[in-house]
Amino acid sequence: MEAQPSQLQQPPDGPGTADRELFGYVGIEAVIDQMRIKTMKTGFEFNIMVVGQSGLGKSTMVNTLFKSKVSRKSSCPGYEERIPKTVKLLSVTHVIEEKGVKMKLTVTDTPGFGDQINNQNCWEPILEYISDQYERYLGEEILINRKRKIPDTRVHACVYFVPPTGHWLRPLDLEFMRRLNKITNVVPVIAKADTLTLEERAVFKQRIQKDLKDHNIHVYPQEEFDNDSDDRFLNDKIREKIPFAVVGADKEHQVNGKKVLGRKTKWGIIEVENPAHCEFPLLRDLLIRSHLQDLKDITHNVHYEQYRMNRLNESNLKAKGGERLGSASRDPESHL
Repeated sequence: MEAQPSQLQQPPDGPGTADRELFGYVGIEAVIDQMRIKTMKTGFEFNIMVVGQSGLGKSTMVNTLFKSKVSRKSSCPGYEERIPKTVKLLSVTHVIEEKGVKMKLTVTDTPGFGDQINNQNCWEPILEYISDQYERYLGEEILINRKRKIPDTRVHACVYFVPPTGHWLRPLDLEFMRRLNKITNVVPVIAKADTLTLEERAVFKQRIQKDLKDHNIHVYPQEEFDNDSDDRFLNDKIREKIPFAVVGADKEHQVNGKKVLGRKTKWGIIEVENPAHCEFPLLRDLLIRSHLQDLKDITHNVHYEQYRMNRLNESNLKAKGGERLGSASRDPESHL
């Protein structure tokens, strides 16, 4: 009787995916140290855009986030704010370093946004700028002899400043976020939250959350991009707090013998890094301490990938159209 070949049992997760116990130390964990050393040598890039009408403290907030004078106004001595007639996009780039880790930070401001009597289509220059950065990256990526490290100017996060009206989101706010959330990571914040009482702040936040839900606007962090239950647990807590009610300040004051960042008023000092005073620490943690790499990953793997796919599909359709025209011109019978 002919022997039957033995059937190999596959692990439940598929071929070659079962966990194996190691006989001894291999050193796999050392890759984390390798990545850390490489990052410290080369540094990394982070590009943030701030959008909102004039007077909402965008420059101060950026300076507070990175604890340095990195905003556009701070970078231009003697700068005098003049509201432009149209939306302009202005970027400044700095290299900041902390404990040996270098970050090339680009801050893009949008003076003129929401400042006109007629703000129709004022989001168009912003959409165009974000798309231009994707196009620039794509142009470098498809070169035959491309650079080992492609310069990354893509916008990783767009912080949108909502005026502290205490009512509802304006049509301009809704339209902007509806359009922008499809191409970049939008993080809304309630600007100058110290102008609202705690009760007004809570009601305003609930109204904004309802507006976003009713208009199907998915701001960062989006539920569909949660990788696992741990991510979902962390991000659910963040989603409950969005939009963050923030206060910016880049001056230090003495409070109980300690120097703190804050704003001095006749009622006392508002400590921007005190969670009991405002939600600036939550915004800082989201943008820098806990989700910075995730913001970059979603920009590359979701938003840029969608742009790249659309552009390449457009190019293929144009190429096929050109081939059909060319074959038709070469075939005399096609004209009969």
